[in-house]
Amino acid sequence: MGQWRSIVKEAIDRTAIIAKFLCLLHVTNNYLCSPTLVYGPSMLPTLNLTGDVLLAERVSHRVGRVGPGDVVLVRSPLNPRKTLTKRIVGVEGDKVNFFPDPANSNRCLTAVVPKGHVWIQGDNMYASSDSRHFGPVPYGLIDGKVFLRVWPPDCFGPLEH
Repeated sequence: MGQWRSIVKEAIDRTAIIAKFLCLLHVTNNYLCSPTLVYGPSMLPTLNLTGDVLLAERVSHRVGRVGPGDVVLVRSPLNPRKTLTKRIVGVEGDKVNFFPDPANSNRCLTAVVPKGHVWIQGDNMYASSDSRHFGPVPYGLIDGKVFLRVWPPDCFGPLEH
């Protein structure tokens, strides 16, 4: 009987350790910092076409510490299941000049970013679906601010503005 008690106690202790670890992982990933895989042409030449693994912190946007030049993860306004990686070009009150269709026209438009919104654009304006297509993005759709590239190893380091 004593042997079974020690086995059950050991199992409960190990289960508690695993549960604590999973809770810590959940809090870290959702509220502090998380890795994300990014691929596609919209952020060329800043990010690689074949894919980069980036670290995004999830605190700055909650306390209003993102601004022009920051690369952010944004939930797509057109498809909420999709996360976009774009650069903030303007914040509320800014006037933003942009080319709605740079491949076919050199016509330039101006937009004023409304309160509670940001203007996001990909670094590769010829292959990016961004605020030029769907307008300013509500601040609440920002999921995180990218601060470090961890893969590929030869590009390891902070992202430049």
